Amino acid sequence: MTRPEIELPDDVEALKAMVLAMAAKAARVEALEKQVDDLEARNADADERIERLTQILKAFDRARFGRRSERLASSTVDDEQHAFVFEEIETGIATIKAQVTKGRGSADSKRAPRPRKGFAPHLERVEVVIEPEELPEHAGKTKILIGEDVSERLDVVAAKFRVIVTRRPKYAFRNEDGVVQAAAPAHIIEGGIPTEALLAQIAVSKYADGLPLYRQEAIYARDKVELDRKLMAQWMGKLGFELNILADYILDEIKKAERIFADETTLPTLAPGSGSAKTAWLWAYARDDRTFGGSGPPMVAYRFEDSRATECVARHLSGYRGILQVDGYAAYNKLVRKDGGNDSAILAGCWSHSRRKFYELHVAKSSKVATDTVERMARLWEIEERVRGQSPEARVAARQEISAAIVRDLFTLWQATLPRVSGKSKLAEAL
Repeated sequence: MTRPEIELPDDVEALKAMVLAMAAKAARVEALEKQVDDLEARNADADERIERLTQILKAFDRARFGRRSERLASSTVDDEQHAFVFEEIETGIATIKAQVTKGRGSADSKRAPRPRKGFAPHLERVEVVIEPEELPEHAGKTKILIGEDVSERLDVVAAKFRVIVTRRPKYAFRNEDGVVQAAAPAHIIEGGIPTEALLAQIAVSKYADGLPLYRQEAIYARDKVELDRKLMAQWMGKLGFELNILADYILDEIKKAERIFADETTLPTLAPGSGSAKTAWLWAYARDDRTFGGSGPPMVAYRFEDSRATECVARHLSGYRGILQVDGYAAYNKLVRKDGGNDSAILAGCWSHSRRKFYELHVAKSSKVATDTVERMARLWEIEERVRGQSPEARVAARQEISAAIVRDLFTLWQATLPRVSGKSKLAEAL
């Protein structure tokens, strides 16, 4: 390796200046090398932290959305706490990535854009055109458009309060008796201050978004709008009363369907005066024929009850004569006439609920019959997936040709197994 030829000055002072400059340059290079090493170490640490947070996030994701056998057994962590953990982990990962990428060169900023879904077509588009700067050297030249780069970002116009001032002038006729004035428009809260839009905002925030009235009270106060939670509670009571007509109409429309899906779930409810919560029930009735090729609109009706008794569902579905798809809750069985008469609902059992107890035995590897059952049932789901959305005739043909034989074999297996197992066993309970 040959040394580079460097012309050295004869002047001593110039030579000293050159040496000092080279020493300063070497010091800067050394400092830059240390900075690079420090950045690489920080990047490695950040990558490790991101990987660790990502693994935690995946574990919580499996715990929340995975199959039942993969979910956390602890009942102390509810869905809201899970969601909070997810959000905090995602925020932490984004913070670390921002710290790592800050100060990097333009190489990272020019990376290929990640594919993303387009925005919904109903959203308003506000176009902003940014023209290039007019420089002196462009004077007298004619620009020709040869293309453009287009990007879309999601924007929001913050909700704002406004006051609707309604004036109703009074008129009298010259030299005549009488006064004329337009009638006051009807409102849900007669003589009150809220418009129907405000009532809808409060109701959706409370019942759909889970935002209690006391929190809404604080949010509105930021705009110097004082809405007492007690007053808003009174509004919600009045609104609920007015919406009863709509709720009854929806349930009546659901009861016109050929089939209804019914289910019930617990609902913790405050017990007035006790300072504690009691268990209430929310009954849900739905119709949705979209997966069956139907054209009827999907809809669901809810009924709140303090009880899970049979009389609740009997009252809700009074007069219904179609197919009622349910789980194994005994209350639904009492809707069917014991003599088999056709002037009552026809119950259709839920295969997913039937499969559940077999699946628990299958994952525990405690029953070969349970494993065999789960594997055979899986073929039924495959058939349903294949014919979903097809005509009723096509679905019936597939079920009669393939599904019926599978079900016959299942019942043969169960009937042969039941006499041979203990009546107190989990397998007997599932059978």
